[in-house]
Amino acid sequence: MNYRQESLKKHGEWKGKIEVKCRVPVDSRENLSLAYTPGVAEPCMAIHEDVEKSFELTRRWNTVPVITDGTAVLGLGDIGPEAGMPVMEGKCALFKAFGNVDAYPLCIRSKDTEEIINTIKLLAGSFGGINLEDISAPRCFEIETRLKEELDIPVFHDDQHGTAIVVAAALLNALKLAGKKIEDIKVVVNGAGAAGISIARFLMEFGVKDIIACDRLGIISEGDTRFNEAQQALAKVTNRNMLTGTLADAMKGADVFIGVSAANVVSKDMVRSMADKPILFTLANPVPEISVADAKEAGAFIHGTGSSEYPNQINNVLVFPGLFRGALDVRAKTVNTEMMMAASYGIAACVSEEELTPEYILPYAYDKRAHETVAKAVAEEAVRCGVSKLKS
Repeated sequence: MNYRQESLKKHGEWKGKIEVKCRVPVDSRENLSLAYTPGVAEPCMAIHEDVEKSFELTRRWNTVPVITDGTAVLGLGDIGPEAGMPVMEGKCALFKAFGNVDAYPLCIRSKDTEEIINTIKLLAGSFGGINLEDISAPRCFEIETRLKEELDIPVFHDDQHGTAIVVAAALLNALKLAGKKIEDIKVVVNGAGAAGISIARFLMEFGVKDIIACDRLGIISEGDTRFNEAQQALAKVTNRNMLTGTLADAMKGADVFIGVSAANVVSKDMVRSMADKPILFTLANPVPEISVADAKEAGAFIHGTGSSEYPNQINNVLVFPGLFRGALDVRAKTVNTEMMMAASYGIAACVSEEELTPEYILPYAYDKRAHETVAKAVAEEAVRCGVSKLKS
């Protein structure tokens, strides 16, 4: 099937992937008086007296916006907020299908960091959590950081943390098969944007000690002013051997390659230069950093991509529906590192020791058991960490 042409055709037929559904009857005078005026005045005044009642008396408790400015849309780049709408609608459909979360696309016509932050803050009272999507680096870092500081509901940039969570889950299981300890491996992350930086920092939380990050200019090392502020900050905690050079130089002797960069930047010789039982996660969309066939021919032990066409799809659809389900259920004030790590361990645990093979290291994206496991793990960790607003 030509997925692109068929998808364009289907989008014309669907005319949108989500819709509003009425949850209450309004088919009589009595029902209308309860759902709307005059009865609705009572819940309005209850919320006026205690704004937290908005989580109990409205759909706010289960509602999340998928917010973009259209600057980094799904491998397509800066195509504008309206052009990003099909992706945001698709994300909303996945929220509902896998997490029963009511999500709505909000595409903001601004690239100004302050305008975006202020817009979201002004709208936050309508939602139980905020999902940021496809906002380019490095602005996305400040937008998320500021919103997490200034709002009392979960704020989550899926391109950063959703990707990092599922990559960590995949790595935990891949290392079991490879017989390697996480603290002993060398990891190369290519593509030091929102996802790459978050992946590198998150893997350090699991105990990875030797990480080298690369970007278009090569290996990122401390003191190299060619790289942006976020990349230079990452360099202070990675590449402690101060290696310089190209991606090919970085990959020599590496146990793991993680690509969130561009198509066909990894050669078979680069894979051959890696350590025994090399693990490759090539997540560039729509074409990975090296083809599945070439990676296998070059000796890849485990190869995951972002595509459902091949084994080991590493996709953050395994993360965000369950993560928000869990956070919303316990009315979490934030999404912290502990909750994200719980999500990774939960995803990894969905593949049993008996099921684990080099071509099956993660549950399938449509496996509802995985989403339920993530929701439970996140909710329990939120309560344990004390970020749940619910009274015990």
